[in-house]
Amino acid sequence: MSYRLVLGLGLALIVVAPAHAGSARSLAIVVSRDTQSLAVYDGDQVVATSNVSTGKPGHATPTGIFTIIEKQKYHESNLYDSAPMPFMQRITWSGVALHESKSVPRRPASHGCVRLPHGFAKDLYGMTETGVPVIIADAPLTPAAVSHPLLFRPVNPASSGTLLSDAELRLAPIADFLKPTEVALNEASIPPRAMVKPADDKGLRILITRRGLADDIKDVQAALNGLGFDTGEPDGHLGRKTVAAINAFKLTKDLPTKGNLLTEETIAAIFKAVGKPLPPEGQIYVRQNFKPLFDAPVTIRNPEIALGTHVLQLRDMNAGSGSAEWYGMTVPDGMSKATARRLGITAEHGNLAETMDRIAIPEEVRNRIEAELAPGSLITITDGGLGKETGTEGTDFITLTSPDRKKS
Repeated sequence: MSYRLVLGLGLALIVVAPAHAGSARSLAIVVSRDTQSLAVYDGDQVVATSNVSTGKPGHATPTGIFTIIEKQKYHESNLYDSAPMPFMQRITWSGVALHESKSVPRRPASHGCVRLPHGFAKDLYGMTETGVPVIIADAPLTPAAVSHPLLFRPVNPASSGTLLSDAELRLAPIADFLKPTEVALNEASIPPRAMVKPADDKGLRILITRRGLADDIKDVQAALNGLGFDTGEPDGHLGRKTVAAINAFKLTKDLPTKGNLLTEETIAAIFKAVGKPLPPEGQIYVRQNFKPLFDAPVTIRNPEIALGTHVLQLRDMNAGSGSAEWYGMTVPDGMSKATARRLGITAEHGNLAETMDRIAIPEEVRNRIEAELAPGSLITITDGGLGKETGTEGTDFITLTSPDRKKS
Protein backbone atom coordinates (compact mmCIF):
# COMPACT_ATOMS: atom_id res chain seq x y z
CA MET A 1 0.00 0.00 0.00
CA SER A 2 1.31 3.44 -0.86
CA TYR A 3 1.03 6.39 1.52
CA ARG A 4 1.18 10.15 1.21
CA LEU A 5 3.19 12.25 3.64
CA VAL A 6 1.76 15.50 4.90
CA LEU A 7 3.59 18.13 6.94
CA GLY A 8 0.95 19.51 9.27
CA LEU A 9 0.79 22.45 11.65
CA GLY A 10 3.41 22.18 14.38
CA LEU A 11 5.68 20.05 12.18
CA ALA A 12 3.50 16.97 12.70
CA LEU A 13 4.43 14.05 10.52
CA ILE A 14 1.14 12.60 9.36
CA VAL A 15 0.89 9.38 7.40
CA VAL A 16 -2.49 8.87 5.75
CA ALA A 17 -3.45 5.85 3.68
CA PRO A 18 -5.32 7.01 0.55
CA ALA A 19 -7.86 4.21 0.94
CA HIS A 20 -7.76 1.94 3.94
CA ALA A 21 -8.96 -1.62 3.50
CA GLY A 22 -11.85 -1.65 5.93
CA SER A 23 -14.68 0.62 6.99
CA ALA A 24 -14.62 2.99 9.97
CA ARG A 25 -15.86 0.20 12.24
CA SER A 26 -12.61 -1.73 11.66
CA LEU A 27 -10.42 1.15 12.88
CA ALA A 28 -8.76 1.53 16.29
CA ILE A 29 -7.02 4.65 17.62
CA VAL A 30 -4.03 4.25 19.96
CA VAL A 31 -2.58 7.23 21.87
CA SER A 32 0.76 7.09 23.70
CA ARG A 33 1.37 9.61 26.48
CA ASP A 34 5.11 8.83 26.62
CA THR A 35 5.77 9.57 22.95
CA GLN A 36 2.94 12.12 22.56
CA SER A 37 1.80 10.29 19.46
CA LEU A 38 -1.33 8.82 17.93
CA ALA A 39 -1.67 5.91 15.52
CA VAL A 40 -4.76 4.70 13.68
CA TYR A 41 -4.87 0.97 12.97
CA ASP A 42 -6.95 -1.10 10.60
CA GLY A 43 -6.30 -4.54 12.06
CA ASP A 44 -2.52 -4.54 12.56
CA GLN A 45 -1.85 -2.10 9.70
CA VAL A 46 -1.10 1.57 10.37
CA VAL A 47 -3.53 3.86 8.56
CA ALA A 48 -2.47 7.24 9.97
CA THR A 49 -0.14 8.73 12.57
CA SER A 50 0.35 12.13 14.16
CA ASN A 51 1.93 13.91 17.08
CA VAL A 52 -0.46 14.98 19.88
CA SER A 53 -0.47 16.88 23.15
CA THR A 54 -2.10 15.16 26.10
CA GLY A 55 -2.84 16.54 29.58
CA LYS A 56 -0.24 18.49 31.51
CA PRO A 57 0.65 17.73 35.15
CA GLY A 58 -2.41 18.11 37.36
CA HIS A 59 -4.70 17.51 34.37
CA ALA A 60 -3.33 14.23 33.02
CA THR A 61 -5.23 12.51 30.26
CA PRO A 62 -6.61 9.27 31.72
CA THR A 63 -5.35 5.98 30.33
CA GLY A 64 -7.67 3.13 29.45
CA ILE A 65 -10.07 1.77 26.87
CA PHE A 66 -12.64 4.18 25.43
CA THR A 67 -14.78 4.61 22.33
CA ILE A 68 -15.91 7.68 20.45
CA ILE A 69 -19.33 8.49 21.92
CA GLU A 70 -20.03 11.87 20.28
CA LYS A 71 -18.75 13.86 17.31
CA GLN A 72 -19.13 17.61 16.62
CA LYS A 73 -17.37 19.58 13.90
CA TYR A 74 -17.30 22.55 16.24
CA HIS A 75 -17.61 22.46 20.01
CA GLU A 76 -16.77 24.85 22.85
CA SER A 77 -15.47 23.64 26.20
CA ASN A 78 -18.00 23.60 29.01
CA LEU A 79 -15.20 23.73 31.59
CA TYR A 80 -12.57 26.13 30.27
CA ASP A 81 -13.95 29.53 29.18
CA SER A 82 -15.73 28.19 26.09
CA ALA A 83 -12.39 27.30 24.50
CA PRO A 84 -12.90 26.23 20.87
CA MET A 85 -12.59 22.49 20.16
CA PRO A 86 -12.98 21.98 16.38
CA PHE A 87 -13.51 18.45 15.08
CA MET A 88 -14.29 17.25 18.58
CA GLN A 89 -14.57 13.49 19.18
CA ARG A 90 -15.70 12.81 22.73
CA ILE A 91 -14.57 9.69 24.61
CA THR A 92 -16.04 10.40 28.09
CA TRP A 93 -19.04 12.44 29.23
CA SER A 94 -16.89 13.90 32.01
CA GLY A 95 -14.97 15.91 29.46
CA VAL A 96 -12.21 14.03 27.65
CA ALA A 97 -12.07 14.31 23.86
CA LEU A 98 -9.82 14.34 20.81
CA HIS A 99 -9.94 17.72 19.05
CA GLU A 100 -8.06 20.20 16.88
CA SER A 101 -5.82 22.78 18.54
CA LYS A 102 -3.53 25.57 17.39
CA SER A 103 -1.03 24.50 20.06
CA VAL A 104 0.29 20.94 19.76
CA PRO A 105 3.88 21.19 21.05
CA ARG A 106 4.37 17.40 21.30
CA ARG A 107 4.53 17.55 25.06
CA PRO A 108 1.75 17.42 27.67
CA ALA A 109 -0.05 20.77 27.39
CA SER A 110 -3.83 20.27 27.55
CA HIS A 111 -6.29 20.17 30.42
CA GLY A 112 -6.86 16.45 29.83
CA CYS A 113 -7.99 16.22 26.22
CA VAL A 114 -5.89 14.88 23.34
CA ARG A 115 -4.94 17.84 21.13
CA LEU A 116 -4.54 17.16 17.40
CA PRO A 117 -2.80 19.30 14.76
CA HIS A 118 -4.80 21.31 12.25
CA GLY A 119 -5.52 19.27 9.15
CA PHE A 120 -5.01 15.91 10.83
CA ALA A 121 -7.93 16.54 13.19
CA LYS A 122 -10.20 17.11 10.18
CA ASP A 123 -8.84 14.02 8.38
CA LEU A 124 -9.33 11.84 11.45
CA TYR A 125 -12.84 13.20 11.98
CA GLY A 126 -13.72 12.16 8.44
CA MET A 127 -12.33 8.64 8.91
CA THR A 128 -14.17 7.70 12.10
CA GLU A 129 -17.67 7.20 13.41
CA THR A 130 -19.08 6.80 16.91
CA GLY A 131 -18.10 3.49 18.43
CA VAL A 132 -14.52 3.49 17.14
CA PRO A 133 -12.25 2.37 20.03
CA VAL A 134 -9.66 4.73 21.49
CA ILE A 135 -6.94 3.15 23.63
CA ILE A 136 -4.77 5.51 25.68
CA ALA A 137 -1.65 4.15 27.37
CA ASP A 138 1.76 5.39 28.45
CA ALA A 139 3.77 3.42 25.88
CA PRO A 140 2.70 2.77 22.27
CA LEU A 141 0.60 -0.37 21.73
CA THR A 142 0.16 -2.41 18.54
CA PRO A 143 -2.81 -4.69 17.77
CA ALA A 144 -2.02 -8.30 16.85
CA ALA A 145 -4.15 -11.01 15.27
CA VAL A 146 -5.68 -13.33 17.89
CA SER A 147 -7.22 -16.77 17.52
CA HIS A 148 -8.72 -18.53 20.55
CA PRO A 149 -11.73 -20.79 21.28
CA LEU A 150 -13.15 -18.16 23.65
CA LEU A 151 -13.62 -15.66 20.81
CA PHE A 152 -17.04 -15.45 19.19
CA ARG A 153 -17.76 -16.46 15.62
CA PRO A 154 -20.72 -15.53 13.41
CA VAL A 155 -23.74 -17.78 12.98
CA ASN A 156 -24.54 -19.05 9.49
CA PRO A 157 -28.25 -18.15 9.16
CA ALA A 158 -28.79 -20.63 6.31
CA SER A 159 -27.97 -23.62 8.50
CA SER A 160 -28.77 -22.51 12.03
CA GLY A 161 -32.57 -22.63 11.91
CA THR A 162 -34.43 -20.29 14.22
CA LEU A 163 -32.06 -17.86 15.90
CA LEU A 164 -32.11 -17.27 19.63
CA SER A 165 -32.67 -13.59 18.88
CA ASP A 166 -36.06 -14.52 17.34
CA ALA A 167 -37.27 -15.57 20.78
CA GLU A 168 -38.46 -13.09 23.37
CA LEU A 169 -35.77 -12.95 26.05
CA ARG A 170 -35.72 -11.02 29.31
CA LEU A 171 -33.31 -8.08 29.46
CA ALA A 172 -30.30 -8.65 31.70
CA PRO A 173 -30.80 -12.31 32.73
CA ILE A 174 -28.57 -11.93 35.81
CA ALA A 175 -29.69 -15.08 37.60
CA ASP A 176 -30.56 -17.46 34.78
CA PHE A 177 -28.42 -20.09 36.49
CA LEU A 178 -30.88 -20.20 39.40
CA LYS A 179 -33.52 -22.10 37.42
CA PRO A 180 -33.96 -23.60 33.95
CA THR A 181 -35.27 -21.26 31.26
CA GLU A 182 -37.75 -22.70 28.79
CA VAL A 183 -38.34 -20.94 25.48
CA ALA A 184 -41.09 -22.28 23.26
CA LEU A 185 -40.59 -21.68 19.54
CA ASN A 186 -43.22 -22.32 16.89
CA GLU A 187 -41.26 -23.17 13.77
CA ALA A 188 -44.28 -22.54 11.60
CA SER A 189 -44.80 -19.02 12.92
CA ILE A 190 -41.10 -18.01 13.28
CA PRO A 191 -39.26 -18.94 10.09
CA PRO A 192 -35.48 -18.76 9.88
CA ARG A 193 -34.31 -15.32 8.80
CA ALA A 194 -31.10 -13.86 7.54
CA MET A 195 -29.25 -11.60 9.94
CA VAL A 196 -29.58 -8.10 8.51
CA LYS A 197 -27.80 -5.60 10.73
CA PRO A 198 -29.11 -2.03 10.95
CA ALA A 199 -27.00 0.54 9.13
CA ASP A 200 -26.24 2.31 12.42
CA ASP A 201 -25.31 -0.87 14.29
CA LYS A 202 -21.88 -0.38 15.88
CA GLY A 203 -21.46 -4.05 16.74
CA LEU A 204 -21.65 -5.52 20.21
CA ARG A 205 -19.68 -4.22 23.19
CA ILE A 206 -18.76 -7.06 25.53
CA LEU A 207 -17.18 -6.71 28.97
CA ILE A 208 -15.86 -9.75 30.84
CA THR A 209 -14.91 -8.92 34.40
CA ARG A 210 -15.15 -9.92 38.03
CA ARG A 211 -18.54 -9.79 39.66
CA GLY A 212 -19.31 -6.74 41.73
CA LEU A 213 -21.52 -6.22 44.75
CA ALA A 214 -24.48 -5.22 42.55
CA ASP A 215 -24.25 -8.55 40.71
CA ASP A 216 -24.30 -10.46 44.01
CA ILE A 217 -27.29 -8.43 45.22
CA LYS A 218 -29.24 -9.11 42.00
CA ASP A 219 -28.71 -12.84 42.35
CA VAL A 220 -29.63 -12.75 46.05
CA GLN A 221 -32.80 -10.85 45.14
CA ALA A 222 -33.72 -13.41 42.47
CA ALA A 223 -33.04 -16.30 44.88
CA LEU A 224 -35.10 -14.75 47.67
CA ASN A 225 -37.98 -14.11 45.28
CA GLY A 226 -37.87 -17.82 44.38
CA LEU A 227 -38.07 -18.68 48.07
CA GLY A 228 -41.14 -16.47 48.57
CA PHE A 229 -39.36 -13.47 50.13
CA ASP A 230 -40.44 -10.55 47.95
CA THR A 231 -37.60 -8.20 46.98
CA GLY A 232 -39.33 -6.73 43.94
CA GLU A 233 -37.60 -6.71 40.55
CA PRO A 234 -33.90 -7.61 41.01
CA ASP A 235 -32.02 -4.33 40.52
CA GLY A 236 -28.76 -4.71 42.45
CA HIS A 237 -29.73 -2.18 45.12
CA LEU A 238 -30.33 -2.79 48.82
CA GLY A 239 -33.69 -1.05 48.95
CA ARG A 240 -36.29 -1.29 51.71
CA LYS A 241 -38.00 -4.42 50.31
CA THR A 242 -34.69 -6.20 49.79
CA VAL A 243 -33.46 -5.39 53.31
CA ALA A 244 -36.76 -6.63 54.77
CA ALA A 245 -36.60 -9.82 52.70
CA ILE A 246 -33.01 -10.57 53.76
CA ASN A 247 -33.83 -10.04 57.44
CA ALA A 248 -36.97 -12.19 57.14
CA PHE A 249 -34.89 -14.98 55.62
CA LYS A 250 -32.30 -14.65 58.40
CA LEU A 251 -35.02 -15.12 61.03
CA THR A 252 -36.07 -18.41 59.44
CA LYS A 253 -32.47 -19.65 59.61
CA ASP A 254 -31.62 -18.25 63.06
CA LEU A 255 -29.00 -15.96 61.51
CA PRO A 256 -28.15 -12.69 63.30
CA THR A 257 -30.07 -9.68 61.97
CA LYS A 258 -27.70 -7.17 63.53
CA GLY A 259 -24.37 -6.15 62.02
CA ASN A 260 -23.55 -6.53 58.34
CA LEU A 261 -26.68 -7.18 56.30
CA LEU A 262 -25.27 -9.39 53.55
CA THR A 263 -22.45 -11.51 54.93
CA GLU A 264 -20.81 -14.45 53.16
CA GLU A 265 -22.62 -16.74 55.60
CA THR A 266 -25.98 -15.21 54.65
CA ILE A 267 -25.32 -15.46 50.92
CA ALA A 268 -24.24 -19.09 51.27
CA ALA A 269 -27.38 -19.90 53.27
CA ILE A 270 -29.64 -18.29 50.65
CA PHE A 271 -28.17 -20.29 47.79
CA LYS A 272 -28.19 -23.48 49.85
CA ALA A 273 -31.90 -22.90 50.47
CA VAL A 274 -32.63 -22.72 46.73
CA GLY A 275 -30.44 -25.75 46.08
CA LYS A 276 -27.99 -23.93 43.84
CA PRO A 277 -24.23 -23.33 44.03
CA LEU A 278 -22.82 -19.91 44.74
CA PRO A 279 -22.58 -17.70 41.62
CA PRO A 280 -19.32 -17.94 39.65
CA GLU A 281 -16.55 -15.38 39.95
CA GLY A 282 -17.17 -13.58 36.67
CA GLN A 283 -19.82 -11.60 34.83
CA ILE A 284 -20.28 -10.81 31.15
CA TYR A 285 -22.05 -7.60 30.14
CA VAL A 286 -23.24 -6.90 26.60
CA ARG A 287 -24.21 -3.54 25.07
CA GLN A 288 -25.37 -2.53 21.62
CA ASN A 289 -25.71 0.98 20.22
CA PHE A 290 -24.71 2.52 23.60
CA LYS A 291 -27.44 0.68 25.53
CA PRO A 292 -27.31 -2.38 27.83
CA LEU A 293 -28.51 -5.54 26.11
CA PHE A 294 -28.07 -8.25 28.76
CA ASP A 295 -25.60 -9.68 31.26
CA ALA A 296 -24.96 -13.11 32.76
CA PRO A 297 -22.54 -15.01 35.03
CA VAL A 298 -19.35 -16.54 33.59
CA THR A 299 -16.71 -18.74 35.18
CA ILE A 300 -13.20 -17.45 35.92
CA ARG A 301 -10.87 -20.28 36.87
CA ASN A 302 -8.07 -19.54 39.37
CA PRO A 303 -9.64 -16.22 40.44
CA GLU A 304 -6.63 -15.48 42.64
CA ILE A 305 -4.69 -14.74 39.43
CA ALA A 306 -5.31 -11.31 37.91
CA LEU A 307 -7.09 -11.12 34.57
CA GLY A 308 -5.19 -8.04 33.44
CA THR A 309 -6.76 -5.58 31.01
CA HIS A 310 -7.17 -6.53 27.36
CA VAL A 311 -9.21 -5.29 24.40
CA LEU A 312 -10.16 -7.29 21.30
CA GLN A 313 -11.79 -6.00 18.13
CA LEU A 314 -13.64 -7.96 15.45
CA ARG A 315 -12.30 -6.49 12.24
CA ASP A 316 -14.22 -8.72 9.82
CA MET A 317 -16.26 -11.92 9.71
CA ASN A 318 -17.88 -14.33 7.29
CA ALA A 319 -21.14 -15.93 8.41
CA GLY A 320 -21.01 -18.44 5.56
CA SER A 321 -17.71 -19.93 6.67
CA GLY A 322 -18.08 -19.05 10.37
CA SER A 323 -14.75 -17.22 10.33
CA ALA A 324 -13.89 -14.19 12.45
CA GLU A 325 -10.87 -11.88 12.28
CA TRP A 326 -10.02 -10.66 15.79
CA TYR A 327 -7.19 -8.32 16.83
CA GLY A 328 -6.15 -7.71 20.41
CA MET A 329 -3.97 -5.62 22.72
CA THR A 330 -3.00 -5.89 26.37
CA VAL A 331 -3.28 -2.53 28.15
CA PRO A 332 -1.08 -2.04 31.26
CA ASP A 333 -3.34 -1.23 34.19
CA GLY A 334 -1.03 -0.72 37.20
CA MET A 335 -3.41 -2.28 39.72
CA SER A 336 -2.65 -1.12 43.25
CA LYS A 337 -1.86 -3.57 46.04
CA ALA A 338 -4.94 -2.39 47.93
CA THR A 339 -7.20 -3.15 44.95
CA ALA A 340 -5.58 -6.55 44.48
CA ARG A 341 -6.23 -7.39 48.16
CA ARG A 342 -9.84 -6.27 47.89
CA LEU A 343 -10.37 -8.52 44.85
CA GLY A 344 -8.54 -11.47 46.39
CA ILE A 345 -5.78 -11.35 43.76
CA THR A 346 -2.43 -12.80 44.81
CA ALA A 347 -0.69 -13.44 41.46
CA GLU A 348 0.08 -11.43 38.32
CA HIS A 349 -1.81 -12.20 35.12
CA GLY A 350 -0.25 -14.02 32.19
CA ASN A 351 -0.59 -13.10 28.52
CA LEU A 352 -3.91 -12.63 26.73
CA ALA A 353 -4.17 -16.27 25.66
CA GLU A 354 -3.53 -17.49 29.20
CA THR A 355 -6.21 -15.16 30.53
CA MET A 356 -8.75 -16.37 27.95
CA ASP A 357 -7.89 -20.00 28.83
CA ARG A 358 -9.33 -19.33 32.32
CA ILE A 359 -12.71 -17.95 31.18
CA ALA A 360 -15.73 -20.17 30.43
CA ILE A 361 -18.88 -18.67 28.89
CA PRO A 362 -22.20 -20.58 29.13
CA GLU A 363 -23.36 -21.99 25.80
CA GLU A 364 -26.69 -20.14 25.85
CA VAL A 365 -24.87 -16.83 26.38
CA ARG A 366 -22.43 -17.60 23.57
CA ASN A 367 -25.32 -18.50 21.25
CA ARG A 368 -27.06 -15.20 21.86
CA ILE A 369 -23.91 -13.16 21.31
CA GLU A 370 -22.95 -15.01 18.14
CA ALA A 371 -26.44 -14.50 16.71
CA GLU A 372 -25.99 -10.72 17.07
CA LEU A 373 -22.29 -10.44 16.20
CA ALA A 374 -21.21 -7.77 13.71
CA PRO A 375 -17.89 -6.35 12.46
CA GLY A 376 -16.54 -3.73 14.85
CA SER A 377 -17.65 -5.66 17.94
CA LEU A 378 -15.35 -5.18 20.94
CA ILE A 379 -14.45 -7.38 23.90
CA THR A 380 -12.84 -5.91 27.02
CA ILE A 381 -11.44 -8.22 29.69
CA THR A 382 -10.53 -6.55 32.98
CA ASP A 383 -10.47 -7.03 36.74
CA GLY A 384 -11.91 -3.59 37.38
CA GLY A 385 -15.66 -4.05 36.82
CA LEU A 386 -17.98 -1.66 35.02
CA GLY A 387 -16.12 1.51 36.04
CA LYS A 388 -17.63 4.84 37.06
CA GLU A 389 -17.36 6.38 33.56
CA THR A 390 -19.67 3.72 32.14
CA GLY A 391 -23.12 5.24 32.39
CA THR A 392 -26.51 3.55 32.21
CA GLU A 393 -26.84 4.63 28.57
CA GLY A 394 -24.91 6.74 26.11
CA THR A 395 -21.55 4.99 26.43
CA ASP A 396 -19.85 1.77 25.61
CA PHE A 397 -17.85 0.15 28.41
CA ILE A 398 -15.18 2.60 29.60
CA THR A 399 -12.22 0.99 31.37
CA LEU A 400 -9.92 3.35 33.21
CA THR A 401 -6.38 2.17 33.94
CA SER A 402 -5.09 5.32 35.66
CA PRO A 403 -6.40 7.53 38.47
CA ASP A 404 -9.15 9.96 37.54
CA ARG A 405 -8.05 13.62 37.46
CA LYS A 406 -9.41 16.96 36.29
CA LYS A 407 -10.37 16.89 32.67
CA SER A 408 -10.70 19.31 29.77
